[in-house]
Amino acid sequence: MTEYEIIDLGKLSYFLGMEFVSCEKGIFLHQKKYIIDVLKRFKMLECKPVSTPVNTIVKLQKNATNEGVDSTLFRQLIGSLRYVFHSRPDIVYSVGVASRYIKVPKRTHMVAAKRIIRYLKGTIDWGILFPSTEGPATTELVGYIDAYWSGDTEDRKSTSGYIFMMGKAPIAWCLKKQDVVALSSCEAEYIAATFGASQAQWLQMLLHELKVKCESAMRLKVDNKSAIDLAKHPIAHGRSKHIEIKYHSLRDQVAKGKLAVEHCSTEDQLADMLTKGLKTSKFEAMRNKIGMLSLASLN
Repeated sequence: MTEYEIIDLGKLSYFLGMEFVSCEKGIFLHQKKYIIDVLKRFKMLECKPVSTPVNTIVKLQKNATNEGVDSTLFRQLIGSLRYVFHSRPDIVYSVGVASRYIKVPKRTHMVAAKRIIRYLKGTIDWGILFPSTEGPATTELVGYIDAYWSGDTEDRKSTSGYIFMMGKAPIAWCLKKQDVVALSSCEAEYIAATFGASQAQWLQMLLHELKVKCESAMRLKVDNKSAIDLAKHPIAHGRSKHIEIKYHSLRDQVAKGKLAVEHCSTEDQLADMLTKGLKTSKFEAMRNKIGMLSLASLN
């Protein structure tokens, strides 16, 4: 204030479509108002809610034989949904898959996108709780990394996904189709781990700038033991000699002790919901594990 003329607006409550609620448990982030605006914009305010954002039975295809839809409307819908998942990691996979068809959208693609809106209608006040902590700003950051081998039925490329948890709250998540065709699940998981490791490096630098001390080396949770062995032991053999050099940066970080790659069971792999569509029971279990809840449950 001594250098610039500024006004103290008090505690943060609303910023660029994101709403923040302070309570005894911590700070709750959600986008209820923005989601309502999206429902109104696409005339789906009275739509029937669904329990999951993805229909696991229907497989989307680029060259679908059904009729086309308005590409401009479809792009607007996908653009709105992509902004929503800044606070909703539970829709990252469904929005990511639907985004692949914005060039020539078909009716089945529009139905899939509208299903996401129907899911948001039923979970309109859901968001992320950042729990309050006492004492100095020291915490542990854990990354969960997963891959869906040969997930795309058209080009057979795998899907990488990661989610980083600080305490009990997610702070970073991403979904990305891999650039190359993996020849095995081990290779797909290894490439995904390298993808997550680059994000882990950036988060470490960010936390250092914010003067947040990590208690130990950042842990990366992977549910494939072969990929973990490949990261820890740089031995060239049939499973790894063809992998591009750029993906071996993970080995360097592990060797320097900056990252610790650990095995976790598939049931505890939180990134599983970012790489594939899950059935209702497992989807809801994963959603609870990553710290998502409704605004009503805070009262």
